[in-house]
Amino acid sequence: MTGGQQIGERPEGLSVIQIAQNMRAEGAAKITIVTDEPEKYQGAEAKGLPSGIEIQHRDKLDAVQREFREIPGTTVIIYDQTCATEKRRRRKRGTMVDPAVRVIINEAVCEGCGDCSVQSNCLSVEPLETEFGRKRTINQSTCNKDTSCLKGFCPSFITVEGGQLKKKAKAKASVSPHELGTLPEPVQQQPAPGGAWGIVVAGVGGTGVITIGQLLGMAAHMEGKGIVTQDAAGLAQKGGATWSHVLIGESQDDIRTTRVGMAAADLILGCDPIVAANKETMLRMREGRTHVALNSHGTPTAAFVKDGAWQNPSERCAADIARAVGPTGLSRFDADAVASQLLGDTLYVNPMILGYAWQKGWVPLRRESLLRAMELNNVQVENNKAAFEWGRQAAHDFSRVEKLLTGTAGGAQVIEFKKRETLESIIARRVEFLTGYQDAAYADQYRDFVAQVQQAESRLGGKTTLSEAVARYLFKLMAYKDEYEVARLHSDPAFQQRIADMFEGDYRINYHLAPPMTAERNDKGELLKKKYGPSMLRNFKLLAKLKGLRGGALDIFGKTEERQTERALIQQYRASIEEVLQGLNSENHATAVEIARIPEQIKGYGHVKERNLKAARTRWAELMAQYRDPQAARQVA
Repeated sequence: MTGGQQIGERPEGLSVIQIAQNMRAEGAAKITIVTDEPEKYQGAEAKGLPSGIEIQHRDKLDAVQREFREIPGTTVIIYDQTCATEKRRRRKRGTMVDPAVRVIINEAVCEGCGDCSVQSNCLSVEPLETEFGRKRTINQSTCNKDTSCLKGFCPSFITVEGGQLKKKAKAKASVSPHELGTLPEPVQQQPAPGGAWGIVVAGVGGTGVITIGQLLGMAAHMEGKGIVTQDAAGLAQKGGATWSHVLIGESQDDIRTTRVGMAAADLILGCDPIVAANKETMLRMREGRTHVALNSHGTPTAAFVKDGAWQNPSERCAADIARAVGPTGLSRFDADAVASQLLGDTLYVNPMILGYAWQKGWVPLRRESLLRAMELNNVQVENNKAAFEWGRQAAHDFSRVEKLLTGTAGGAQVIEFKKRETLESIIARRVEFLTGYQDAAYADQYRDFVAQVQQAESRLGGKTTLSEAVARYLFKLMAYKDEYEVARLHSDPAFQQRIADMFEGDYRINYHLAPPMTAERNDKGELLKKKYGPSMLRNFKLLAKLKGLRGGALDIFGKTEERQTERALIQQYRASIEEVLQGLNSENHATAVEIARIPEQIKGYGHVKERNLKAARTRWAELMAQYRDPQAARQVA
C-alpha cells in the first residue's frame, strides 16, 4: 500500500499469498502476481500460494494485461511492489536494505530524447541544460534506485555498483559555517498580543516538509508557547505538493484555528518555488504582513516526464510571489546548490531555509530550541544543524557562501552548463569538438559552410539567428553518435574523473548497451539493452581509436541503415540550407530559422530516433513548402 499503510484489518496485515488464496476461493479464472522481485516467490507454494498462479516480473505487466483481456470471466493481477516513498523512509531508518547501486548518465552521450523518462515515469530523471542543448541527469538525492530508467533506449547510462557517494561536506571537512565568523543574533518578530504567528512550510513530498513543521512544534513546546500544527499532504509519493501549517502563540488560548487563514501567514518557508506559488500557498500571503524565505531552485514536476520541452517556471513563480508580498517581503537564494555542494545532499534544503528565515528574524523561537528539537528528532542531527547554520550564513551575507560554492567545484566536466555565447564562440567550440570527433578536415567542412550562412545573413542588417541555428544544428547532425563516438565519450578521461570524484570505496562500473550486431530484440523488433562489466572500458578505448574508419569501406558499423540515414541527413540538411540562402530576405528569415532548427527534433538512438525523425521530416517538408511558396501556405492556413 502507498505510504506504508496497513493492508487489511488484522494487525499483521494481509499478505500477497493470503490475497491470492482469497481470490482463488472467490473463483477467479486466472491469477498472476506481478512484482519487481519475482525471486522472493521461490518456494512460495510451500508457504500456501495456490498452485497454478504465475509469478511475472513487472516488465511483463503489459503482456499480462493483454493476455488477461482475452480470458473470459474474472481475472486478477496482484501487483506487489513497495511504495517508492516508503522505500526511502525505511532505508533512512535502516529497516530496509539500501542497494549498493547508483545510476549515472553521461550527458555527453545523452541525446535528450526523454525515452528514459517515458520508460520509468520517474521524477528523479531531471533536465540538465548544457552547451549542446537539454540533456538528462539523475538526482542522486531523490533517486530510489528503482533503475527502471535503464530501460530507456540510450547508451548514456552506466551503473556504479558498490562503494558510496562522496559526501562533499566530508571532502571539504575544513569548511564549516562557523568558520565564516559569529553571526549577530537577530531580533525575532513576535505574534501580536493575543494573536498567533502563522507559518506555512511549502515544499515537495518526501523531502522533510512535515519534519520542519514538527521541529517548529517541538521547539515552541519546549519554550512553553502555544502551538498547533496541521499537515496538508498532496500525492503520496515523491514529487507531490505538501504543506505544513504551524501556528505559534504566547499561550494555547491565543490560537483559535488549526490552519493558517487566508492572508494570515506571517512566514512562508518556500522550500520549492513551484509549491510556494501554488494557489493554496498564495492565498495565505498578504503584502505588508507575509515574509517569504524562498529556495529559488524548482524541482521538475511530473509534466517533464511527458513533455521533454517543459520549462521550469521557477523565475515566474518568484515574480508571482513578489507581486503578492511586495519586493521587500521576498528573500531567496539557491538552497539546492548550497546544500548539494556544502553538505553533499539536497535533502538538507528545508532546514537550511529554516535557518535562513530565522536569521532574518521571522521565526519567533530561540535558536537553542530549534537545535534541541533536531537533536530530539535524532535523524542526521549534525548535518541538519549544519544546514540550519548555512542558512543563517546565506541570510547574513550570501556572497561569502557563494565564494565557497565556487571553491568546491572540483573535477573536470564532460559538458559545461549552458551560458550566453557569441556566434564566434559557438562555432569555435564546435570546430574543436568535431576535430576530436573525426579530424581537422571534417571540422573545416563545418566551419566553411557556417561561414557561407553568415555571409548571406549579413546582408539583412546584423541578424545572426539563422547563422546561430545552422552552427548548432549542422554540428548536431555532423557529430552523430555512432559506435566510435559513444566509445570516445565513455572513455573520455574527463568523464572517468567525474565518476572518481563522485564515488569512494570499492566500486565497479557497468555499461548498458545494445550492440546492433549482437543484441536481442523484443516482440516489437526493437533492440534490447544488456549490462556489460568494467572490461568494456578497454573495448571503448580501442574502438575510439578506430574513428578514422568512420564512413569508409572498412566501417562495419556504417553499413547499417541507421548510420547511412545519419550520413544522408547531413547532406539533406545542407541542401535545404543552400536552397534557403538563395532566396533569403527579411520576410522569410523567420521561416528559414525554423528550417535550420529542424534537427532539434531528431533525437535519440535506434527506434526512438527513427520515430522522432519521421515526425521531423513531416515538419521539414511543410516548412520547405512554406518557404518556396509563402502565399500558397497562407491560403492553406
